[in-house]
Amino acid sequence: MADITGKKIGYAFCGSFCTFSRSIGQLKELVSLGADVTPIMSYNAYSTDTRFGKAEEINAQIEEICGHKIINSITEAEPIGPKRMFDVLVVAPCTGNTAAKLANGIIDTPVTMAVKSHLRNGRPVVVAIATNDALSGSAKNIGTLENYRGYYFVPYGQDDYEGKPTSLVADFSKLPVTIEYALDGRQYQPVLLR
Repeated sequence: MADITGKKIGYAFCGSFCTFSRSIGQLKELVSLGADVTPIMSYNAYSTDTRFGKAEEINAQIEEICGHKIINSITEAEPIGPKRMFDVLVVAPCTGNTAAKLANGIIDTPVTMAVKSHLRNGRPVVVAIATNDALSGSAKNIGTLENYRGYYFVPYGQDDYEGKPTSLVADFSKLPVTIEYALDGRQYQPVLLR
């Protein structure tokens, strides 16, 4: 069991809506392990109704679990670094779109601003990738982030190699232990799942 009691965690959601239930499950787990978790959401994650749920209901559930309001604007995310708000910042799920923005320094959502602001203090960012084009268009951006200092990846693998041969999704159950390792400056292994 991961030792993250008392750690301050920023927990960012991007628009891989099909993985929200797994991510919310781990959000509950982090809180149960004694972490103080503040939610952050991209514009799309915060406002889009999908077949996986209505945004307003999902947002209310997340705020209830965390006991904090969702950071959902660039203005609210900018002070994260200057105020040293978090020990670690999690992006779960991290879409291919967000990975591309982070790899190329594009800061145009609350999540990308949160990551940029948090990294200025040399603190770890944990990424739980979830994208259908990870082994095609997003591969170079994931590779770039894997080589950047401060990024740690939740182990990931192909989720449906027959139906979606280029898709990769993190094993969300490994999020707490990946956070524990990242706080110690280490990448939890193995990163690639079979």
